[in-house]
Amino acid sequence: MESSVLVLNQNYEPLNVCNARRAIVMVFNGKAEVIELNGHVINTMAASYRTPSVIRLAHLIKRPRPRLKLSRKEVFTRDRYTCQYCGLQTKELTLDHVVPKSRGGVHSWENLVSACKACNHRKGGKNPEEARMRLMSKPGEPRVSPYYVFLQKLEHSPNEGWYKFLPEGALRSQPS
Repeated sequence: MESSVLVLNQNYEPLNVCNARRAIVMVFNGKAEVIELNGHVINTMAASYRTPSVIRLAHLIKRPRPRLKLSRKEVFTRDRYTCQYCGLQTKELTLDHVVPKSRGGVHSWENLVSACKACNHRKGGKNPEEARMRLMSKPGEPRVSPYYVFLQKLEHSPNEGWYKFLPEGALRSQPS
């Protein structure tokens, strides 16, 4: 009952991953149809049911574009593990507030950049202009593929039969 099931939107777009119990309930309630079976069988007192591997929803679900959560790792990934002041590429980075928090700077995608320890120390509590430092690129929230959240779930529940339901290139879609 705990095997993973791929949930497709009515237009065959991957939406989510759920457990087999939830998928069977959705099929019995007429909210979804079975597209593929996984070979497992669930026995009840009344009957035996083959467990789905992929289901498709009966109605189209509109969903918002996914957004990344603001975290150290995501800022470093956005900046490609590169100091935004000197260009040094390293795993030994710190987060720098472009407008320091002491001067009203907020903790946001637009105000956080990756900085090496030396540049962060040199900049201190100043603005980049005051410290005579220039940013390599303007910080902002990265755009992600509509499949980003789904692909993270796919990594935890790999099933080779699901890959044919992903558009070509979706596996390479990472935040930019």
